[in-house]
Amino acid sequence: MRKRQLKFLSILSVLVLLILAACGSTDGDSSDSGSEGDSGKTKDDYKFLSMLTGGTQGTYYPLGGTFAELITTETGVKTTAEVSQASAANMTALQEGEGNIAFVQTDIAYYGTEGIMMFEGKKTDAVSALGALYPETVQLVTLADSGITSFEDLKGKKVSVGAPGSGTYANAEQLLEIHGLSMDDIEAQNLDFGESTDGIQSGQIDAAFITAGYPTGAVEALNATNKVSIIPVSDEKADELIEKYPYYAKDTIPSGTYGLTEETPTVSVLAMLAVNKELPEDLVYEMTKAIYGNTDKISHAKGEFIKAETALDGIGIEIHPGAQKYFDEVNK
Repeated sequence: MRKRQLKFLSILSVLVLLILAACGSTDGDSSDSGSEGDSGKTKDDYKFLSMLTGGTQGTYYPLGGTFAELITTETGVKTTAEVSQASAANMTALQEGEGNIAFVQTDIAYYGTEGIMMFEGKKTDAVSALGALYPETVQLVTLADSGITSFEDLKGKKVSVGAPGSGTYANAEQLLEIHGLSMDDIEAQNLDFGESTDGIQSGQIDAAFITAGYPTGAVEALNATNKVSIIPVSDEKADELIEKYPYYAKDTIPSGTYGLTEETPTVSVLAMLAVNKELPEDLVYEMTKAIYGNTDKISHAKGEFIKAETALDGIGIEIHPGAQKYFDEVNK
């Protein structure tokens, strides 16, 4: 009799533990069941947003100021454009929650989410896309009297290639490679856009890689005092580059830009906006609408490229549900 009582109590204890475990599992599931971009918060929980751009003499910063104003006006959430080290640094900042929305190159966004190149072992899996913007033109800038007329002429020269791990650095490395060169063949200088053009003007460096939408402020400033030359990328080399790195596209800098007397062939990647996945869907929807629904208010020359119908082109990472909802509505 006593044995049967003990057996009954043991079974009862097991049943109680199973019931408690099931309850705990249900509670845990309910707290984690939100879709991507749903942290349990809504737009009303945000009073301030930080938009990471780039250096003050690039294209990201002035455009970021316009976007920040549009988001502030249309959503009621105060948004501030902040100077940063651009693409790679912006991806890391979004991953670590040090910014909410940021400008990045599409190639760098892809590297980050895949955990490759400069993000080896540092995958940025907390980042999703808001939308594509405009071509980011790779510009190899020098002075017209520098004697540099081709990539091959860079050998042994002092050349700014951007900060290590930056989008510009990756572009420089890949273009040098296609032309049979490497970083070891030049005296690489890690300068931002403003420092690069100042260095060219003062004779401290010979040339600089600048990946940005043209016209780029730093290059325009240089051209105001010196005659600028942009080194072309031939069709053959562009094809070779695109075959190996398919996120590039052929591009052309028009005659008249920086005082150029003829159009200059080169290549480009795309600029895009990325966000931290934790931002709620309703907020990202309104942010997306604020930008792509008001492109007529973008005075920068690159505004003509920013369109809802092309906002998903060239993006190699997942789209935030809030942005996807907006584009689904307007691109029916």
